[in-house]
Amino acid sequence: MVDHPPPDPGVPHLVVRGLRKTYGAPPVRALRGADLTVRAGEFVALMGPSGSGKSTLLHLVAGLDRADEGTVALAGVRTEELNSTKLARLRRRHVGLVFQFFHLIEHLSALENVALAALIAGCRPTEATARARDLLDTLGLLDRAAERPGALSGGQRQRVAIARALANQPTLLLADEPTGALDSAGAAEVLDLFRRLHAAGQTILMVTHNREVAAGAERVVRMRDGCVVDSVVDSGKDSVVDGESDDAGEPVDPLVAPSGPLWVDALTGRRTRLRPRTDAGDADPGGAQRYVGSGP
Repeated sequence: MVDHPPPDPGVPHLVVRGLRKTYGAPPVRALRGADLTVRAGEFVALMGPSGSGKSTLLHLVAGLDRADEGTVALAGVRTEELNSTKLARLRRRHVGLVFQFFHLIEHLSALENVALAALIAGCRPTEATARARDLLDTLGLLDRAAERPGALSGGQRQRVAIARALANQPTLLLADEPTGALDSAGAAEVLDLFRRLHAAGQTILMVTHNREVAAGAERVVRMRDGCVVDSVVDSGKDSVVDGESDDAGEPVDPLVAPSGPLWVDALTGRRTRLRPRTDAGDADPGGAQRYVGSGP
């Protein structure tokens, strides 16, 4: 059963405009007008300090909560225009969710956890089981299909959780700190898997506080105080730009190659090649290379 058709090829998989969200009393403004565009096939890492609004933005995109103001267009569908039932159907069709702490059902096997998600997505029982086996095989876990989560390592459990998130063949895979509960080996496994999924065309939006994990993404978006402040993709994909800016608003990062990264406008997705600044006032006490735009 398909509740919503696939998005048109030219439509961004996610468009966020002016999102605002306030919680509690006294009020805490988690989002203060966030804007973001994620195009089909992009792998975007969302970074920022604790309390910057990363997870809130992800939850609003997933339809797990409602914004106070602003719009979310998921696969071309405006979510604020949907009631709860229609929003759940949209999420079931277009969104896959990966959490930091796995949230697997402990009394079900790895295969059953993934097959259940496929059943919820509308597959018939035999199709759901076949889909689950295919995913576990792709993720290198078919030999552990009968094991319950308690018998698996952290990295293996997260791979099962990723397989579950892919069971509905989502338009957009959302991951909230997917390596946060893993050791370095498990984190490397998950990051390698995300890279493979991205290479196969999967659109991914991942929240992370880890620069090494973010370096595996195609584009890094940085949030601060409830807003998206910058968005940069490295030309060689060997390093990241964290979105910090100098006083003139120009991206600064000590890691990027001298050839310069691409600066991506988070609102429009427009890309501009950056080049190293060469004027006499470029010296930076922290040793960071500064860049300026060199045209679209």
